[in-house]
Amino acid sequence: MPQQKMKRVKTTITVNGETREVEIEVPDIEAQWGDPSNMRWLGKRIPRVDGADKVTGRAKYTYDIQLPGMLYAKILRSPYPHARIRSIDASQAERLPGVKAVITDLTREVNYVGEEVAAVAAVSEQIARDALKLIKVEYEPLPFVVSPETAREPSAPRVTPQGNVRGGNPRERGDVDSAFSRSDVVVHEATYSVPPRSHCCLEPHGLVCQWQGDKLVAWASTQGIFSVRDELAGALNIPASNVRVICEHMGGGFGSKFGARAEGVICARLAKMAGAPVKLMLEREEEQLATGYGPGVTAKVKIAATRDGQLIAWESETYGTGGVWGEASVPLPYIYPVPNVRTRHFDISTNIGASAALRAPGHPQASFVMESAMDDLAHRLGMDPLEFRMKNDPNPVRQAEYRLGAERIGWQRRNRTPGAGSGVVRRGIGMASAVWGGGGGAGSRPTVRIGPDGSVEVRLGTQDLGTGTRTYVAAIVAEELGLDIKQVKALIGDTDYGYSGASGGSTTTASVAPAVKMAAMGAKERLLATVSQHLQVNPADLVLADGQVTVRGGSARTLTWKQACALLGKEGIEVQGEWNPNLQGSGVAGCQFAEVEVDTETGKVRVVRIVAIQDCGQVMNRLAVESQIYGGVIQGLAMALHEQRLYDEQTGRMLNPNLEEYKLPGSLDMPDIEAIVYDNPTGKVSGMGEPPVIPTAAAIGNAVFNAIGKRIHSLPITPAKVLEALGKV
Repeated sequence: MPQQKMKRVKTTITVNGETREVEIEVPDIEAQWGDPSNMRWLGKRIPRVDGADKVTGRAKYTYDIQLPGMLYAKILRSPYPHARIRSIDASQAERLPGVKAVITDLTREVNYVGEEVAAVAAVSEQIARDALKLIKVEYEPLPFVVSPETAREPSAPRVTPQGNVRGGNPRERGDVDSAFSRSDVVVHEATYSVPPRSHCCLEPHGLVCQWQGDKLVAWASTQGIFSVRDELAGALNIPASNVRVICEHMGGGFGSKFGARAEGVICARLAKMAGAPVKLMLEREEEQLATGYGPGVTAKVKIAATRDGQLIAWESETYGTGGVWGEASVPLPYIYPVPNVRTRHFDISTNIGASAALRAPGHPQASFVMESAMDDLAHRLGMDPLEFRMKNDPNPVRQAEYRLGAERIGWQRRNRTPGAGSGVVRRGIGMASAVWGGGGGAGSRPTVRIGPDGSVEVRLGTQDLGTGTRTYVAAIVAEELGLDIKQVKALIGDTDYGYSGASGGSTTTASVAPAVKMAAMGAKERLLATVSQHLQVNPADLVLADGQVTVRGGSARTLTWKQACALLGKEGIEVQGEWNPNLQGSGVAGCQFAEVEVDTETGKVRVVRIVAIQDCGQVMNRLAVESQIYGGVIQGLAMALHEQRLYDEQTGRMLNPNLEEYKLPGSLDMPDIEAIVYDNPTGKVSGMGEPPVIPTAAAIGNAVFNAIGKRIHSLPITPAKVLEALGKV
């Protein structure tokens, strides 16, 4: 048997009331997550540690922060999609009783309806609103365009001096023209489109800012407390060390809440001017107009395969708008390797405000385009769409997920020929796939502290945007130290804690979890080194489990957790962890199967059932993973059937900047969702917040095609589009 590798560590022990530092040998154990079946917490369904606080109202969101003497801020926004500001007169607003600060130097030219023009802080929200009405702004309206189709025209108003159309350089690999010419004439050409979509965070964007001398404390609803800190510091020209950002809880971000943004800087400036804390939370119309959106895309596609179903060529031309300068590119072709590819993409400048990342940016759009084309091509080939995908997808994990999903949805029940059913209400089944990275990165620096009284804290300046970060941070430490999760206090959401990155790209868990694991391992190592000196045994013979320290081999020598911690001396143990790349992985697979009912007289589509299968490597909290799948499916359902930002080309205004006309699914729209966590035992942890949203809309679109035999080429799939496809309007 090979000799175990050892290493020397320093630890502090207390003997007979005397504390001294000693150096001992301990096993040099390679970090690994281990077998989930042997774990008490990780991989299990763990209720959220902050669940009780949230349902009882004890959890404080930014909206809940109330400070003595706090003022309320409101922003005056442009009513024009493009205009030059000739003058601003805020004198009447400044004289209004209760108004404490006014800002009028935000911009001299506005580029979309809703852009920030001025701001006020007052003793109440109503007075702040009244003050906005007293600010006189002289605008010089300028030409504008809000439709990307119109903006592409040579005669369209120029949104930027460089023009409205950017990109268009072809990207090519292989011999595309030759591949199309030998494609057995099995070629499909069509145009597919997805409109821009709003984030619709339950908690709106906003901050509470308070100056304490030359230092700023900001409570923010954010996906990145350190990115908010740095942006505020830069905008205010103060050291980052003078800014503290707190986000204990937040109500959703989905990619729209990374930095301080305009409202953050405005809030901090008003607080400085007024000499009082200021709360600035956006209203729902402001959320729709000024906080970003996921850009849409229109794709003209040509796809070819051999007669036996092997993809050989792809050509696409895509365009979309992300506002004045934003991008709208999508990764095509998607999922399925194609040897011969030619793509061109155009970003179109429009006067609708800047886009923002929206859960799996670009991928749900790419999935709808690719998977619709795949189903249409399979129909041309006379091939089962599932067989066609399995023939062209080399991913072994997804191959297994395909088989499982087909079994769970009852794939054999689908219409062999699309639209072959009878009756007014037709049923159909469709499918689509997803891929995502989800890997982590270095930077997180958590600290685990064990006190001599047995208390355990882990501190890390990450944030929980709803994915359950606080819970798995506590679970990792509890697992490593053999404790109940309730014995671990997880402190996150504060820049006063150790640095961690923003939560985006499904990278949080794969970045945070390995660093927390290493900190917990270091604390455990130090504790066992101390206990081994007390018990006069080898540290490798000690076991932490069920709140006790025991000696292997049935020895009666046992210490309770508190007895063991009492040996640590007055200072206890404090260990900082760093990211370990061997504990994280990237590249997750997934697929979804949807069953729908389509009423051919009304055009209404009802999603009956969705089977969603997703892997994410080593599971931290199975309950949270399932929750992420449910949330992704619901957002994908909204994309498929409801969401659409509507603009008036004559006025440049958004026609549905609310949650009444901007449609989202309600409880009665919810299908039966079966969330299946596919255990892919890589021994590595991967993020998976984003991939569950990717294939849903495409799977629903393909199910509608299977039900009625007509392709709806653009989202959302509304009753009017269904009836038009059926020739009934």
